[in-house]
Amino acid sequence: MTAVDAVLFDLDDTLCEYRRGGAELLSLAFDDVGVDPFFGVDEYHARYEEFLAETDDMVELRRECFAALAADRDRDPDLGRAVADAFAAERDHGNVRPLPGAAEAVERLAADHRLAVLTNGAPGMQSEKLAALPFRDAFEAVVHAGYDAPRKPEPEPYHHALDLLDATPERAVHVGNSLTTDVPGAHAAGVRSAWLSDGSDPDPEPHYRLGSLRDLTTPPWLG
Repeated sequence: MTAVDAVLFDLDDTLCEYRRGGAELLSLAFDDVGVDPFFGVDEYHARYEEFLAETDDMVELRRECFAALAADRDRDPDLGRAVADAFAAERDHGNVRPLPGAAEAVERLAADHRLAVLTNGAPGMQSEKLAALPFRDAFEAVVHAGYDAPRKPEPEPYHHALDLLDATPERAVHVGNSLTTDVPGAHAAGVRSAWLSDGSDPDPEPHYRLGSLRDLTTPPWLG
């Protein structure tokens, strides 16, 4: 198999995670507004993508999503927007921590690979997260899919990232945790996939399975 000289990393739940999860923040937001919770974080996540095309940033997207969730429950949409504003006030995008093994993996791969971040997410929000990570300077490029290029799993953001690295798909690997965006997107772009396993049976099947990012300190493509 062709040697690998470029590695693309997903960001959320691959390199880092929030110290305070969405469920905790949503509960705090309802408390701040002074109403009993009338939807859960899973319902928010299920509706999220509906509002991508019609909103310009994460704050506006969440406001319109929460407004729709309120209307679905015969609540005033402005109440949903108030909950969204409270959620945004509680959220600190810089309050993230690296996933176990992330620092070791990035340090090891940076020694002989060109690295980039390829993330679905608004540039302002994702830049705050990346800036909070101790290994942020290891990445030569960052592509905000959905803004710089179409969202994963479309192949275009992978090709854009590789162009920035002066790399080719057949000599690249994408590392990510999602079987709906990261793995199929990599395959569509002709890039090998390294999946950060959640213990499930993957579909589609990635090229490499990672128990944790520590597995990348001995890259599986060198075996």
